[in-house]
Amino acid sequence: MQPRNMSMSGVVDLGAVKAAQEARTKAEQARADAARTGGGGAVSPASLVIDVDEAGFESAVLQRSNEVPVVIDFWAEWCEPCKQLSPLLERLAHEYNGRFLLAKIDVDANQMLMQQFGIQGIPAVFAVVAGQALPLFQGAAPEAQIRQTLDQLVQVAEQRFGLTGLTVDQDAESEEGEAPAGAPAQPAGPYDALLEAAVAALDSGDLGGAVQAYQSVLAEDPANPEAKLGLAQAELLQRVQGADPQQVRAEAADKPDDIAAQIAAADLDLVGGHVEDAFGRLVDTVRRTAGEDRNSVRLRLLELFDVVGADDPRVATARRELARALF
Repeated sequence: MQPRNMSMSGVVDLGAVKAAQEARTKAEQARADAARTGGGGAVSPASLVIDVDEAGFESAVLQRSNEVPVVIDFWAEWCEPCKQLSPLLERLAHEYNGRFLLAKIDVDANQMLMQQFGIQGIPAVFAVVAGQALPLFQGAAPEAQIRQTLDQLVQVAEQRFGLTGLTVDQDAESEEGEAPAGAPAQPAGPYDALLEAAVAALDSGDLGGAVQAYQSVLAEDPANPEAKLGLAQAELLQRVQGADPQQVRAEAADKPDDIAAQIAAADLDLVGGHVEDAFGRLVDTVRRTAGEDRNSVRLRLLELFDVVGADDPRVATARRELARALF
């Protein structure tokens, strides 16, 4: 399964390569000088991740994109996948050490920006390079694929626009007076043994044990992607364990407005490999319901998205359909 990364080809004017290379040489020299002298061009690690609103978008994103690629993370507090993706992007922003700037935009507070970028589902990640916006991916994609996309973005910015990024002063204190954000993070806990135990429990059919092990990891590290995926899979298998498929499907057919029946049938659809059927069933149920019933169906659909994986194109399609059903 591949994330919905957008190709960088065709985004810029290839005829400007020579001028860009000259600009790149000058930028690299200025970067080196700033690093040597600790001049005014250096920024603190804390400034590599910024919160942006509509009022500050032009100066914080458009203008800064002429000196460094700006990656935009569209998120919301209620968005569970955002809680997985956003910390990863922040960590990578520090790891890339000024090669790109991360701008975080809360879609609930900045509806106009969401509309201008044509966003139909979150998390959604865009980039702005020299004033030009392009989509990168949607959903909590795997770290390896995100790195590949960022590497490609940085390469385009350097080779075609001469943008070598920002000089970071690792000795500068953060705004909160904490240690430099670019410093290596300490391990949050010994999760390997728990994750291995969870996999072993799954393999042996001990679904309760697997659920408990994954929950133990998430209690200490809520954004752990392996634990989130494993828990979603284990809970799904636990829900369908012992179910009578014929009875579940018959009840769903007889009671189209019964959300419990539709959710149960969707679980069976997914376990049976009928991904589109599972997603379509719940999206249709969202359209027919309201209030708490609708929210319960929406939450189950988000859980099934986690089981399949945000990089699966069927998830991206279903997210768009869910957005249409909700709004």
